[in-house]
Amino acid sequence: MGRLVVAAAVAAWAFPIAALVNSVVPEPYMDEIFHVPQAQQYCRGDFWTWDPMITTPPGLYYVSLAYIASFFPVAWMFRVAKTFDVLCSTAALRSTNVILAMVCAVLFHDLLLCIRPGIGERKATTYAILVALYPVHWFFTFLYYTDVASLAAVLAMYLFCLKKQFWISATFGVFSILFRQTNVIWIIFFAANGAITYVKDLYPKDNVSHENSEPTHQSKKASVWDNKISAQALRRRRINSPISKKVIVSESANPYNSLTEEVWDISLKLRNFKCEILIAFAPFVVVMAAFVAFIIWNGGIVLGAKEAHVVSPHFAQFLYFGLVSAAALQPWHFTPNRVLDLFHLSGKNKTCSSLAVLMGLGLSFVAVHFFSIAHPYLLADNRHYTFYIWRKVIQVNWMMKYMLIPLYVYSWLSIINILAKSQTRIWVLSFVLSVALVLVPAPLVEFRYYTIPFVILVLHSPAIGNGKLLAMGSLYAAVDLSTLVMFLFRPFHWEHEPGTQRFMW
Repeated sequence: MGRLVVAAAVAAWAFPIAALVNSVVPEPYMDEIFHVPQAQQYCRGDFWTWDPMITTPPGLYYVSLAYIASFFPVAWMFRVAKTFDVLCSTAALRSTNVILAMVCAVLFHDLLLCIRPGIGERKATTYAILVALYPVHWFFTFLYYTDVASLAAVLAMYLFCLKKQFWISATFGVFSILFRQTNVIWIIFFAANGAITYVKDLYPKDNVSHENSEPTHQSKKASVWDNKISAQALRRRRINSPISKKVIVSESANPYNSLTEEVWDISLKLRNFKCEILIAFAPFVVVMAAFVAFIIWNGGIVLGAKEAHVVSPHFAQFLYFGLVSAAALQPWHFTPNRVLDLFHLSGKNKTCSSLAVLMGLGLSFVAVHFFSIAHPYLLADNRHYTFYIWRKVIQVNWMMKYMLIPLYVYSWLSIINILAKSQTRIWVLSFVLSVALVLVPAPLVEFRYYTIPFVILVLHSPAIGNGKLLAMGSLYAAVDLSTLVMFLFRPFHWEHEPGTQRFMW
C-alpha cells in the first residue's frame, strides 16, 4: 500500500507540472539540446551517430526507446503516429524522467524499510515523498537530463545488494554506469560493504556447521581470532567501576574500540572466506573488469567534451557537498540541540576532539586556498544558481571563502557523527571516501552531482518527528515552486546570443 501511495503522490504533482513545463518550454533547453537530438537519432534507428559534446553513455536514450516503444502500438492503432520516431518528441522524452521519478520514490521507500524495518510503513512513505520533493532532484524530473535515471539505477542496485541478489544488483550497476560513469564508485561502495555484511553473516554459520565435526585449518583460525577478541573484551572490562546502561548498549552495538581493530577483524574474516566472497560477488568483479576495459579503450572516463571535463583536484567540492547536504537536512544538523550534542561529545575526549577539529580546519583551509576551482562555465554562465552563489557568497570578498571553513567542518563532523550512530566505522569511512572520489575530480560545481550521496545520507540518518518532516517538506515545496516560477516565468535574453535564457539549478 505504501508503494502505491508514494507513486500516486509523486504522479499527482509530476504530470501536471510536466505538462506546464512542456507548454511554456516546448523546445530543448540547456543540456537538452544535446540529449534530445541524440535520443531522436536512436528513435530513427541511427545508433552510430554520436554528438561529441555528450559526456555520458547512452543509457537514458535506451530507456526512452523502451518506454516510448511500450505505447507505440496503441498510438499506431489509433493513428496518432504512423512511425515510431514521431513519438520521440521533447515532451515524450522528458516524460521518461517523470516515470523514473516515481520509480525513485518507490525504491527509496523499499530501501528505507529494508535498512530500518522498525521505522514503519507510514513513516517510510512520508520520507519517500519528502525525498521526491528534494529541490534539485525535483527540478530535473521535468527536463531530459540523466540525473533521475542515474539515481533510480543506483537505488535499485543498492536495494538488491541489501537483499543479497547480487546478479540483479550488478546488472543495475551496469545500467547506472550507462547513465553516469562516476556511479562505478557506488558500485564499489555497495559491493564492499555488502561483502563485509555477507562475511559477518557467514562467519557464525561456518562455526555452527563445524560444531560437531573435526575442526579444519580455517575454523581453527577463526576460533583463535574469536578467542583473541574475547580476551581483549574481557581485559577491557572493569568489574568494580560503575558502568551505565547507556555505555553497555553502546559497547554491544559496536564491539570494536577502534577503527584499526575493526579493519583488522574484517580483513581476517574476508581472508578466511575469500573463496565464498569471490563466488558471491563475481558479478561485481565482472562489471569492474568491463569498466576498466572501457577506460582503456576510451582513453579516459569522459566520452565527449573532454577538454571541458578534465579530472581536477577539486577538494573544495567535497566541502561544498557537506554544507549543502547539512543545510538541506537542517533538522538533523543545524539545531541548538545538535550543536549541544556535538559539544558534549567533544567534551568526553577533549584531546582527540581538539585534534580532529584542528585537522579538519587545517585540511579545509588547504582545500579552499589551493584547490578551489572556478570552472569557465561557472564564471560565464549566469543561467545557473551556482553562478550567483559563487559571485555573491563565496567570492563576495577575499575573506568569505575562509569564513565558511568552520561551517564546512561543522557540517562534515555532524554528518559523520550521525552516520556513526547506526553504521560501523568502516561503513562511514567508505562513504566519506566514496563522496570524495565522486566529487573531487569534477571541476564544475553542480548541485546535481550531490543528489546520489545526499539520498544515501538520508537513508542512513535517524528518524525525526512528523512535525519536522512536515516543515522540511513545506520548505522543499516552497523552493520547488520558486525555482519553477523563475525557470518558466522569469526568462531573460543575452545581447551576444539569440534565444530565451532561463534560470535553473
